[in-house]
Amino acid sequence: MSLDPNTRERIDQQVNSARVVLYMKGSPRQPMCGFSAKTAGILDSLLGDYVTVDVLQDEAIREGIKEYGQWPTIPQLYIDGELVGGCDIVTGMFNSGELHTLLGLQQPDRTAPEIAITPAAADKIREAMAGHEGIALHLQIDPDFQARFQLAPPQGDEIATEAGGITVLFDVASAQRARGAAIDWVETVQGEGLSITLPEAPAPVPQMSVQDLKARLDADQVTLVDVRSDEERDKASLDSALAMNADLMAQLEAMPRETPLAFICHTGGRSQVAAEHFRKLGFSEVYNVAGGIDAWSKDIDPTIPTY
Repeated sequence: MSLDPNTRERIDQQVNSARVVLYMKGSPRQPMCGFSAKTAGILDSLLGDYVTVDVLQDEAIREGIKEYGQWPTIPQLYIDGELVGGCDIVTGMFNSGELHTLLGLQQPDRTAPEIAITPAAADKIREAMAGHEGIALHLQIDPDFQARFQLAPPQGDEIATEAGGITVLFDVASAQRARGAAIDWVETVQGEGLSITLPEAPAPVPQMSVQDLKARLDADQVTLVDVRSDEERDKASLDSALAMNADLMAQLEAMPRETPLAFICHTGGRSQVAAEHFRKLGFSEVYNVAGGIDAWSKDIDPTIPTY
């Protein structure tokens, strides 16, 4: 299959628009596949800025980039106009330090983290590994400090540490996020499995009471953002709250990182997610309004309807 000349020209322009260009499914903030998420996460840990192309937005680019570089899968990373490879290659280069060298960055810290594994967890891990030759326990911790255990063969460039008689393998970034980690085996009403405590994980977004919110709004000390739908805001709303939409999202993300932000929804669930998003962007003073507008109606202003 030959590549359409117009599509080739567009890809040429994209590939050469920046030093680092990642073709992926979705965006770094909203990846639409695990491989794209992992590759973008690696770049996020190394670079402050790079260009991404969401292939799901353009079928011609999605198919054309495969022909362009003779690479059959997405994501694809280009550096200085040259194809580096997909997720597995980028991950391997990241762990070995080759990617750092290619980007002109300092070599990564390969210090093995000190972790703890309880006897119960160690016993369960050994049970799972019994009879499987050539596999090891891998622990990946993504930029959001979400942990994922996997039993798989070693790739050769991982960082290894031992605890409780178990060897655990990490990629370069996960090793640093895992410092001081405690792994246990827990049984809950949802089932049983490995659990992990990560001391390096940032503190969750703090909760703001509706009483505190009122005081801050009265003093003009916080920007309040309502993340509910237009339909919900029609039922009950605060005049001082900004309605979240794509334009407002862009405006907020461009604000100074010290801007105080508070997020509100119906009862506090969706606003927590939005607040976490802005915390991850580096905003230093972000709050979730506990109880949402429902609590505001009950405790501050009963003229606002509940629903």
